[in-house]
Amino acid sequence: MPADRRILFFGDSFVAGAGDPTGLGWVGRVVAAAHDAGRPVTAYNLGIRGDSSADVAARFEPELAARTRNAAASYGVVLGFGANDMLIEDNRLRVPPGRSVGTLNRLIDLAQDGGHGVLVVGPPPVGEPEEDERIRELSSQYAHAVTHRNLRYVETARVLSAHDVWRSEAAANDGSHPAAGGYAALAEIVRAAGWTDWLDGLGGG
Repeated sequence: MPADRRILFFGDSFVAGAGDPTGLGWVGRVVAAAHDAGRPVTAYNLGIRGDSSADVAARFEPELAARTRNAAASYGVVLGFGANDMLIEDNRLRVPPGRSVGTLNRLIDLAQDGGHGVLVVGPPPVGEPEEDERIRELSSQYAHAVTHRNLRYVETARVLSAHDVWRSEAAANDGSHPAAGGYAALAEIVRAAGWTDWLDGLGGG
């Protein structure tokens, strides 16, 4: 009998797959890849368009608790946010980097306190040069925090900034969100970063 793995994907519009006409986004694609690899999972996509790290944190505990009630299952938490933190609103950053990193660490603590595996997917670029530079810097800070805890961190900002399909699809769409090809590229980055190995580490073989 296959292991009962259940994955909660918390994040923003990129986790939600905004702009993808197939409706899969990168989350749907990595879930499909898990099934193809003989590791079926139940996926909960908890991405909300426009959410910052603070917004995710505000809903994290009740949404986590509502989906982790079965003690016989193995749970994993994927965190994917940060791009909206780097927006300038009212002449200031929506969420300062230090607060953003602190929130990431707090959510990791909450997930691990519940015995859940954690994977962090860094924020992708949004097509605005100055904002993308801030996103890349935040991604570096996230990477330091996550790898310091011996967890997997998937860096996307730098790779996708130079990815032709991601850039061209986002430009043709709303400027920030790609279509199917861009999300397929992001899914492949997640898979290459050890997605299957991470699933195996959740338990059940």
